[in-house]
Amino acid sequence: MRRALVLGATGFIGGQIARAACTAGFEVHGLRRRPGAVGAVGDQPLVWHEGDLSNPASLEAAMQGCEVLFHAAGYAPRTERSVPQAVRQGVSEMRNVLEAAGRAGVRRVVYTSSLSTIGPPPPGSGRLADERDGYLPGSTGNAYYEVKWAMEHEALRATLSGLPVVILCPTAVFGPGDVKPSTSEILLRLARGQLPFGVDQETNIVDGRDVALAHIRAATQGTPGRRYIIGGYNLNVAEALRQAAEVLGVRPPRWTLSTGTVARLLRVADAVRLPIPATMRAIPYWQPLNSRKGQETFGFIPRPFEETVRDTVDWFREHGYL
Repeated sequence: MRRALVLGATGFIGGQIARAACTAGFEVHGLRRRPGAVGAVGDQPLVWHEGDLSNPASLEAAMQGCEVLFHAAGYAPRTERSVPQAVRQGVSEMRNVLEAAGRAGVRRVVYTSSLSTIGPPPPGSGRLADERDGYLPGSTGNAYYEVKWAMEHEALRATLSGLPVVILCPTAVFGPGDVKPSTSEILLRLARGQLPFGVDQETNIVDGRDVALAHIRAATQGTPGRRYIIGGYNLNVAEALRQAAEVLGVRPPRWTLSTGTVARLLRVADAVRLPIPATMRAIPYWQPLNSRKGQETFGFIPRPFEETVRDTVDWFREHGYL
């Protein structure tokens, strides 16, 4: 039986990867900082190791005997902080993981990067952004964007040094199992009637279970040193929330804001020192994406958005979030 280690198994995407890996027949190991933590996969036969991305010895010990490493625990700043400090932390942890994988003899690393590393297409190209388009460092000043770009380049550097790393860039991920509600919190707030506005901006939305399937297939498919957008459907955010409200039988957001209005509100929030999550700061940079390459390479058909909405809120309800 092939052995795999999942970093981030107690989280949302990592938990879905761990579940899919168990289904695929792997002997699945997970790393956790807190003893007893099982995230959303307490019903799965994982072998748990205590450790931390800042502790290289614990990483290497957990990786012993593992052919595949799924790294879905990359550092993500939750709020704006010193960008250089955030980048240093993200890069340091990334290097710890990649160097430990090399020492442990891991045969393939599947790294969960981010849609934020995909930049806009060239002006006048007439096409959607895809894997050819890279984020331009310093173009947003957003700590999350800067960290994710720097970490992805560490993955590329490791591949050049001989460690085979396949890079997956999930888009906006929703789905059941979001134990520390991240993106899916939007649906949780909608179901609670706590979402007064949507945004007139298009982005790509994908189900976490489809993201997990792509990761499992990336263990044997895909080319090391290349990145793949793992996406579903390009949807206008305000319209998607209206669709979701209809599925859930709740009132849709009352107002729709333009991205320009959101940008102005963010500047006001900064002026009065309101804490704003990094994901909210990214709204002006959202864009539709061409995710065909990832779908074709890993052979998945994205499930309908309405199914994702229904299953996500059912999971929240079943686990006491609603």
